[in-house]
This record gives sequence, structure tokens and C-alpha cells, in this order.
Amino acid sequence: MSRFLKPLAWALPVVMLLAGCNGTDNEAKQPEPPHTTYSKADWSALPEVTGADLQGGFTSWRSACTRLKADPNWGNLCSEAAKLPANPDVAQISSFLQTHLDVYSLRSAEGSSDGLITGYYEPVYPGSLTATDVARVPVYGVPADLIVVNLDSLYPELKGKRLRGRLEGRVIKPYDTAATINAQGLNAPVIAWLTDPMDLQFLQIQGSGRVQLDNGRQLRIGYADQNGHPYKPIGRWLVEQGELKKEDVTMGTIHAWAMAHPQRVNELLASNPSYVFFTQNPDSNEGPRGSLNVPLTAGYSVAVDRKVIPLGSLLWLSTTHADGQPIVRPVAAQDTGGAIAGEVRADFFVGTGPEAGALAGDMKQKGNIWLLWPKGMPLPQ
Repeated sequence: MSRFLKPLAWALPVVMLLAGCNGTDNEAKQPEPPHTTYSKADWSALPEVTGADLQGGFTSWRSACTRLKADPNWGNLCSEAAKLPANPDVAQISSFLQTHLDVYSLRSAEGSSDGLITGYYEPVYPGSLTATDVARVPVYGVPADLIVVNLDSLYPELKGKRLRGRLEGRVIKPYDTAATINAQGLNAPVIAWLTDPMDLQFLQIQGSGRVQLDNGRQLRIGYADQNGHPYKPIGRWLVEQGELKKEDVTMGTIHAWAMAHPQRVNELLASNPSYVFFTQNPDSNEGPRGSLNVPLTAGYSVAVDRKVIPLGSLLWLSTTHADGQPIVRPVAAQDTGGAIAGEVRADFFVGTGPEAGALAGDMKQKGNIWLLWPKGMPLPQ
């Protein structure tokens, strides 16, 4: 057993509402690239984990190898990982990791190893495939007139930047804001109808979810695109309005405020110009698909700032749930988010449904991240 394994007896907020996080790669407004220090460390520097968590994190990382075969950083390592048994034991995983990977502590430009770890989840909301007296809030697919321009095709220095809008004559104009869409509707396919406009807002923040139909089926939907306007967190708007204190902002308190002030819900929603369009995913019990287009694994997948941590990377995470319960384990970088930006920053995928939502909603924790990087490969630039 490796020294970083802990005995199996080890027991195992919504910052996005204030900072603009969602489960999507919202490229309309990107912060300046962080200045990260990758500080070389020994394997002995890693906090100990259980064997179950070591296996869970490794399995989650290896599940994305189908998408990483051509990746210059991870392709060769994935080929080596495929030689291991389908369910490798702790000793096999430990030997593989220490043979093929080096350890780097992520540090801020100021040298601090402490960062921010938040949580996100896959919500389940009641709805219908057709509009009813109760279900009247449309979940739109991508409108046909939405134009997306990859700017780096002309300007390599704008790598990852996209321009979204609508063509009027020969000029691309900004696409409708959320306020306009909510008031006037769209000429776009409707995937489903929800019963509460706040459910749609939270669904857009999370970036994926499920719609619970009356026949028992759960319709799975995921992020498809966005209207190009920057996300402005509704929780911050409530704080600015003097309706909530910053420390009290959660999905629960926001929804409670909306229930108590139905006449101001449209005003609340209009404060966020961003609008997310969805696509229907195949029915299954797998997790939602992140930016790597592989199912996320509850407890072992995270969203990251891809300017710091390349997608597909294996990380070592040390943080806690909001109640102080430790989270110490390897996790796979399989998703991104509009507000997941910074040197030591991750969004921890908790799972599906209301219980996961309760855990994710209060998670705003200090944490540390180590990057496990293939030996001999240049570090991210």
C-alpha cells in the first residue's frame, strides 16, 4: 500500500449565484489568464486517501480516455492505463500513478496554495413535454438564427474566444438578452416546459439537468449554447438591492425570496442577461456530460479553469463539504464553467437530485489542488 493511502475506516453554497458560475463553458466574457505556479512536490506531500477513493478517482479519470486518445498530454498515458485490469486494485493504481506521473502543487501568483472549491450538481425539476396550465416555462433548444464565430480562426491570440449574435443584413448584432427572450419568446425548438421560471434559471446556472415527467420518465437535457451575453449572478443583484445579505445567498434563499415576491421575479431574472440553450440527451442513469463529453462521476469529477488545468487531467484534491466533512481524493478534470477561473479553483460535482443540490448549494470551501502530470511532458502554458 502506498503511503498516501489512508485506512478504509476513514469517514467520508452556491458561489455561482454570487460569482457567476455555471456548468457551461461561457466564453462571452473571460477573465485575464491567471498566473499559476506549478510547484514540484514529492508524492509524500499528498494527503492520504482511502483505497476506495483512490480507485474511484482513477476510474473516473480513465473513463475519459475514449476522448483523450489523440491528446498530446494524455494519449500515451491512456494507452498505458488500458493495459491495467478493468478493476485494478489499490497497489496496481498506486504503482501506475507513481511510475508515470509527477506531482505539482498549484500556487497562486502570490505563492499561496489555498484556493476556492465550490460544488455543483444535476438538478431534477418537474415539467412536461407540452405546454399545460401548470408547465408554461419553455426550455429552448438552439435557435436557428444564432450565429457563433470562432475568433481564433482569424486571430490566434484570441484562442477560445467566440462571438455570438444574429445576422441583420450583413451585420452581426448582439443576440437577444434573457429579458427579451423571457418577454417575447423565441423562434426555437422547445425541448420541455417547466413549472417555475426559477427552475429554468437554476437549470441554466448548472448547465444540465433532468425534467421529471408525469409518466415517471426523466428527460435528460444538457448545455448546447448561449446567447453571448455575460452572466450576471442573480444572488449579487439581490444583495445590491438590499434583499439578502451576501453570506445568506443560497439557491434556497433565492427561491424563497422569489416565492415571497412573485411580482418581482421578472425583474430578478432580467438582471442576468445571459441565456443558455439546451439539447436533449439520451435517457440513461449516467451522470451529465461535461466539457469533455463524457459522463461526470459524482464525487470524482470537477470543473476547472482550462487555462490552468487542461481538460482530462488527474488532480489530487483536499477540501471539505460545507459541514466540514473531508473531501480528500484524486479527481478528474472533466468540465469547465463560466466562473471557474483562477489558479487554485475547482467546482466539485456532487451528483443528481435535491440531496446533491443541498450539498452543492452551500459549498464554498478553502482547498488545495495538486496536478498529477505525465512525466517528461511540458507543463501547461
